Amino acid sequence: MAKATNIFALSLDQVANMIKSGGNKRTVLVQGHMGTGKSSLLKNLGLELPTHTQCYFDCTTKDLGDISIPSLQSIETDGCVRFIPNEELGVHLNKPIILMIDEYGKANPAVKNAMLRVILERKVGGYELHPDSLVFATTNLGAEGVGDLLPPHARNRMTIVTTRKPDNMEWIEWGINNDVDHAVLGWARDNPQLFYSFEDVASPEENPYIYHPKAQRAAFCTPRSMEAASDWIKQRDVLDEQTVTAALIGTVGERGALDLINYVKMVDELPSMESIKKNPLTAIVPESAAVKALVVFRTLTNIDKSWMDAWMDYMVRLDKEAQGMFANGVRSDKYAKQSVVMTNKKFRDWAMVNNYMFAADKK
Repeated sequence: MAKATNIFALSLDQVANMIKSGGNKRTVLVQGHMGTGKSSLLKNLGLELPTHTQCYFDCTTKDLGDISIPSLQSIETDGCVRFIPNEELGVHLNKPIILMIDEYGKANPAVKNAMLRVILERKVGGYELHPDSLVFATTNLGAEGVGDLLPPHARNRMTIVTTRKPDNMEWIEWGINNDVDHAVLGWARDNPQLFYSFEDVASPEENPYIYHPKAQRAAFCTPRSMEAASDWIKQRDVLDEQTVTAALIGTVGERGALDLINYVKMVDELPSMESIKKNPLTAIVPESAAVKALVVFRTLTNIDKSWMDAWMDYMVRLDKEAQGMFANGVRSDKYAKQSVVMTNKKFRDWAMVNNYMFAADKK
């Protein structure tokens, strides 16, 4: 994993499991680096718990009057003023929900106080969340200096955990399943420092790619901006190089942009997917290990049953390191196309012959 100062910093998967197991009783405040996927926890939990409705409450857009409003009709019917809660809180649904209180540390102080009852008691005014509902909040690290501050009485109402940044290989695993351009995946593989924490860098000059609170960088590399860079790289066939470079500078910073654009030029060495599909025994095999990795990443992202046999005929022409890279990508529990590969006879036969790779990987 990426270097981490806090040995108790958790991965997002660990945090999601924590919220699933105890989020109905205790609110977990997830604090971590910007652009590392904290907000994606809501979607991921929703996929694992389809019986729960996802509710997103963005604290940065709220004022005190946005939490609930008085119902004047209740004066006539009940003789008192009742407050109607904001629909984003999901209390009106009367069913299990997953409530994410996003950017809690940046909230207006009045909003922070107003949300404390939801956080501790699962109540909004006279309404109460379904007992199976999960509640969690997110915020950035205070050390990042972007305005995330929490008073002690608020912190004492929550369980606060810190997430770590993913390392480059973890992000690549995610990127393969989320249509990230293979050139960006290759660049990430060869540059693990893109995912390091500023907490491990004494001077900003030691790592010119990442955010550092002591440096004024208009743009920088995070897992989020790396995905955005992939979107621009995919437009290189319709945009000129100057435009793509300018877009990358505004997305991942100047140093990252110039390095990435130079790395992308290596893609010209890649055999086309069409040549592998039609002529797997004669398609070009790159000499560079980095370019071979790009071929593997591209295949993991795009493979389907129609050319799985052709890929296996081509793959055995690559060196063992590249073959192992493909196999390990397939073995990932998160690989979306695992069944496409695992059900292929040529892959199963190859796996039987090369099972030592898998045995070595488990040690």
